[in-house]
Amino acid sequence: MERFDAVIIGAGAAGLFCAGIAGQAGLRVLLVDHGTKLAEKIRISGGGRCNFTNLHTSASQFLGDNPQFCRSALSRYTPADFIALLRRHGVPFHEKHKGQLFCDRSAQDVIDLLRAECVAGGVTLRQGCAVHALRTVTQEDARYAVDTAQGTVHCNAVVVATGGLSIPKIGATDFGYRIARQFGLAVVEPRPALVPLVFEPGAWAPWAGLAGLALPVRVDTGAGRKRMEFLEDLLFTHRGLSGPAALQISSYWQPGQAVQLDLVPDGGLLGTLQHAKASSRRLLVNELAQQVPARLADAWLAREDPLRAAWQRPIRDVPDKALAALAAQLERWVLIPSGTEGYAKAEVTAGGVDTRGLSSQTMESRQPGLYFIGEVVDVTGWLGGYNFQWAWASGHACARALAARVQGGP
Repeated sequence: MERFDAVIIGAGAAGLFCAGIAGQAGLRVLLVDHGTKLAEKIRISGGGRCNFTNLHTSASQFLGDNPQFCRSALSRYTPADFIALLRRHGVPFHEKHKGQLFCDRSAQDVIDLLRAECVAGGVTLRQGCAVHALRTVTQEDARYAVDTAQGTVHCNAVVVATGGLSIPKIGATDFGYRIARQFGLAVVEPRPALVPLVFEPGAWAPWAGLAGLALPVRVDTGAGRKRMEFLEDLLFTHRGLSGPAALQISSYWQPGQAVQLDLVPDGGLLGTLQHAKASSRRLLVNELAQQVPARLADAWLAREDPLRAAWQRPIRDVPDKALAALAAQLERWVLIPSGTEGYAKAEVTAGGVDTRGLSSQTMESRQPGLYFIGEVVDVTGWLGGYNFQWAWASGHACARALAARVQGGP
């Protein structure tokens, strides 16, 4: 019977990182994954260049039933720490926008780095190897038996790094949630996050022709303490809204809830239109096209609206009341999505293993020797590298705990 100090299930960002650190700390580590391609989600991330962290990472960019849970791990493994690792491996990178760091060449650099760290730690990697069952055993030198497609192994600790349900075409499953429930741990209902929003076809018909149009907006949803707001770029699609603005707000949006868009986030639209009225002979649509993309101006003024007739004039002939109504509409456009594009298009999964059953210091669950890290946990970051930083931080916290405790035996 093969025996390891730790078996890590899932060779994604969190699993690979945790395995490398634990192996280099002297543990005998088995890293097992049902997929045949290593770290496929890393490979396709960031347009193929992997937005591997964000310089501005803090607990405030994460959500979950207990959003402060991630604070400890994030404080002990920071973006600077991962940047130092990239520099040791000679991986070139750059800052693109709002603290987002990307590889200069490709995401393969990060995959190669993580693989090299595992090799340095003597990690045993088995790909294309499904885990069929996880069982507790009562043996002097082992706490768990892990039944895999390549046989059963015994170990003192099991780390579940299986991710969430997003992007099923590259192998996402609910395995991690099933393991959690098997051992009596609660799971916060998973849902797609960082995902485009969609609308009923009839309601979206006036805007479907704007597919491909992008512009900066302010978007918000919720009310009171639950209100969230982002200033990001929005992308119109044939079915709804995408781009960073829609993806960010989707993590907070709940079915039936409205989202509000300010299409002129710099403000002062009414004043600008009133000034044009006093000095311009052009049509209102032409003046509006100076403030928003021309295609949007055309679609907005052409749609069915009680004030439509008033808007089809030179701006000097448009009543002040109609201008005020137009500005108010563009600055407070309220929409109710019918849903999202689902897990197929979601970058991450919100929800997951309830953090109330985990240690924020070690990632160990109430079930001794069973750990959960990365996306499978109810910790979800904003768009922009935050979820990778959670993978590194939670993997690091877990690996250090393994090094401190697993070597002591069951």
